[in-house]
Amino acid sequence: MNKIMINDLEELKYGRREAINSLKTNIKFAGADVKVVAFTSCNPNEGKSTTCFDLARAFADAGSKCLLIDADMRKTVMLQRYNIDNQGQKVGGLTHYLSGQVSLENIINSTNVPNLYLMLAGPLSPNPAELMSGHLIDDLLSKCRKIFDMIIIDTPPLGAVIDAAILAPKCDGVVIVTEANSTSARVAIGVKKQLEMTGCKILGCVLNKVPSTGTSYRYRYRYYGEYEYKTETEDGETKKKRVRTDKKKED
Repeated sequence: MNKIMINDLEELKYGRREAINSLKTNIKFAGADVKVVAFTSCNPNEGKSTTCFDLARAFADAGSKCLLIDADMRKTVMLQRYNIDNQGQKVGGLTHYLSGQVSLENIINSTNVPNLYLMLAGPLSPNPAELMSGHLIDDLLSKCRKIFDMIIIDTPPLGAVIDAAILAPKCDGVVIVTEANSTSARVAIGVKKQLEMTGCKILGCVLNKVPSTGTSYRYRYRYYGEYEYKTETEDGETKKKRVRTDKKKED
């Protein structure tokens, strides 16, 4: 097993960090049998790969031995985005394994993030859909299940290519990442239906790049204390009204 360096590890902002932790918790509560989760999107540039990386890192930070598989063998972004350094080693990728060139041990890389392991996509392939359809992907996932607590798979956008639909039935669940105010409902519904046709379990959808109002987060918790119900009478009817019992907290 090689060790590679992930050089661009930025600290997540509070809102992003809490959203990723919420996603991690939701996946954990999806069931003890949900161990291999694929992520896809409707279109390119919706933030899918970043979501996969941040989620894998969150699992690792929580103590889970997590493997992130870059299965975008058409247009990978992992190497450049995170400035990954193989430290002079000859590091294989998913393309090498699925074409029968290397063993599994040659493509699983430990990283400078404790508990986070990374499988790179390898060189771009002219026939990734055929590689995904072979028996070697089943063999890979079967072996990795025995080694890791959680496996996150970054697949190409299903609205553009078929790869994710081929891989989906081999996983325990699939998550769709979509960009707010960008992807049309028609395209999103089409991707969902295509996944449903494969018989895979759709765990949910991540709404990404949601615009911030600037004040919504600041004022969300500006009150503190408890509520109580008081009875009011209007036109002879008895109603209950939720009333705050404390004072407004100063910003």
